[in-house]
Amino acid sequence: MKLEIIDKTENKLMHRVEVKFKAIHVGESTPNRDAIKEALASNFSAPKDNIIVTRMNSEYGKCSTDGYAKIYDSADIAKTHERNYLLVRNGLAEKKVRASKKRKK
Repeated sequence: MKLEIIDKTENKLMHRVEVKFKAIHVGESTPNRDAIKEALASNFSAPKDNIIVTRMNSEYGKCSTDGYAKIYDSADIAKTHERNYLLVRNGLAEKKVRASKKRKK
């Protein structure tokens, strides 16, 4: 897999770098979030826990995946700014399980 950085924007207010990328994977399956996080971590010298992959879009028949990721200064900052379902997808939080309601008879 080859990772190309299309656009990089530094957001100092949110303490993060916003990255648009294109992953080219000829002859391979679509990369998962962990593979993308490893590639971004090596490119930006950041720990994997600080990276949140927000979106990945792969079109049928093409060997590329477009995506958007946010690289935070620390994992604690990421946990305060990101929504819970994105933290669960990226492995930074556990899914909240709600107790089911009792049915009336």
